[in-house]
Amino acid sequence: MDALTRRKFLIASGVAGGAALAAGGAWTLRDVFDTATWDDRPGDARTLVLVTLYGGNDGLANVIPYADPAYAPARHQLAYRPEEVLKLDDTLGLNPGLAGLKRMFDAKKLAIVRGVGYPKPDHSHFRSMDIWQTAQPDRPGNTGWLGRWLDAFGGDPRHAVSFEPVLPPLLAGATTAGAAVPVTGLALPNGVKPEVLTAFGRSSDGEPPLQARAARAFADLVEVDALIHSVDDHDGDEDTSTSSGTATGGRSDLKTQLDLVARCVEANVATRVFSVSLGGFDLHAEERNSQEILLKLLDSALTTFADRMAKTEAGRKVVIAVYSEFGRRVAANGSDGTDHGTASNMFILGSPVRGGLYGEQPGLADLDNGDLKFTTDFRKVYATLLHDVLAADPGQILGYQDRLEGIL
Repeated sequence: MDALTRRKFLIASGVAGGAALAAGGAWTLRDVFDTATWDDRPGDARTLVLVTLYGGNDGLANVIPYADPAYAPARHQLAYRPEEVLKLDDTLGLNPGLAGLKRMFDAKKLAIVRGVGYPKPDHSHFRSMDIWQTAQPDRPGNTGWLGRWLDAFGGDPRHAVSFEPVLPPLLAGATTAGAAVPVTGLALPNGVKPEVLTAFGRSSDGEPPLQARAARAFADLVEVDALIHSVDDHDGDEDTSTSSGTATGGRSDLKTQLDLVARCVEANVATRVFSVSLGGFDLHAEERNSQEILLKLLDSALTTFADRMAKTEAGRKVVIAVYSEFGRRVAANGSDGTDHGTASNMFILGSPVRGGLYGEQPGLADLDNGDLKFTTDFRKVYATLLHDVLAADPGQILGYQDRLEGIL
């Protein structure tokens, strides 16, 4: 064990490569907490938490037009009966897996923006996500919409933090990029016992700066690993069965990611934007049960986080926005699933939100080759978030000014 240096241990356990340590480019949770001492955050500044649902979340299985006469014939076995949905009004209801969001809607803290999309939609996961993350529907660019905000905001990458394995394109700007702080567990090398973990996280007097940074990174990862296991233990009674959705990105532990966001917000860090994700929504077969499982996970993660945020002054300035790269086609396919579609819903929730239904509900009888026609340009939602949450000029960042009125 004497020959096992901290640096070798970090590399062997998959924590960091030698190049990353040498460059000092890895961001840790502790780096984010260090920003709590900064004085560049105005007292009234809001925080945006952006939740990406990878795979194409079926909007018609989230916000269900149960009273539309075309709904049940199109959906066949996927259709929910009127008595099964959580009714929002006389025409629309939420999926029964979204009971927590229904509670927030009733409390007027959940806004549902309907028919969100863009002209000439694309059914490809990758191109559609590029469009959503760059906010450039005509031709996806090479900078993300929040990356361009970060360019304009200036300063440190920790103003925009992702708790995902890889920094999403939406946080990549032209001159800077957000900070990726992955939240994966530790994989220990063979022969290493748990009792040595704490020792490797301590720095020593007079050690080289890079070695000290390695200690700091490792101590941070031990803390995050412990947090992940505590959340897993706490949620052990939940049904977290894997869905049949294809691997189209995102993490399954959304609640863990949001728990880390909550800790950062409560510590009053300087971060203004957090990016988290959940994947598995590409449900081409046997959709109904798998979708409902995913929606229960989403519902629990979002409402637990929102309830926690409502208890503190900093948390009451948090706005959560939830989107996916596209919805699904109106008609069910032959495998009791749905194929790639177009327009869908966005959820916006939190204490600053004026809840309700926004935008026009797309009609099921007036389709574009089997797809919903969008009624709300997604840039309109982004412009609202930029202006009302991040106090930024949407025209400068999006080249688009139109906003949703009254939602924030």
